Amino acid sequence: MTRLPQIGPGWTLFLDRDGVINERIFDNYVLDWKDFHFTNDLLENAAQIGAAFEHIIVVTNQQCIAKRLLTQDELDEIHRRMCNELHLAGLTIDLVLVATEFKNGTAQRRKPQPQMAYEAKRAFPNIDFSKSIMVGDTNTDLQFGKRLGMKTILIESKEIVKEVPDLRLSNLSELSKFL
Repeated sequence: MTRLPQIGPGWTLFLDRDGVINERIFDNYVLDWKDFHFTNDLLENAAQIGAAFEHIIVVTNQQCIAKRLLTQDELDEIHRRMCNELHLAGLTIDLVLVATEFKNGTAQRRKPQPQMAYEAKRAFPNIDFSKSIMVGDTNTDLQFGKRLGMKTILIESKEIVKEVPDLRLSNLSELSKFL
């Protein structure tokens, strides 16, 4: 396990959603708030994680929109409730960016493409990718972070990941031990 650099003023945390913030439903999607369950101990450690970063950005691939399993308004409502619960626990999400296109199409925004990170930087020009951490549970999450020069954290699951992260954790709440 590699150590993270000292986190201080000016750092940004980029988070994947499924498998990082909420329990991932393998081979399916979170299509309703009742199916959205925060990962183990995240709400209990949210304040410590939230206090460590200047910006916290969610970057998530959600092809369920392209597949018409969920409307954009329904997805926005899930994200509004997610952000509200996290805020009440002490972690404020500054921005939620979603790639809604098909996985095997001409993906412009989907991770590992860096487009969502550039959108975050336009919204918050002080974001420095060299002072950023990407937390995810897939190869594409780690590739996204590495392409931008970020530190990467893998949340381990049954997903087979070949990319080598800077740090491996069993869930996002464990990040609090490194802050």
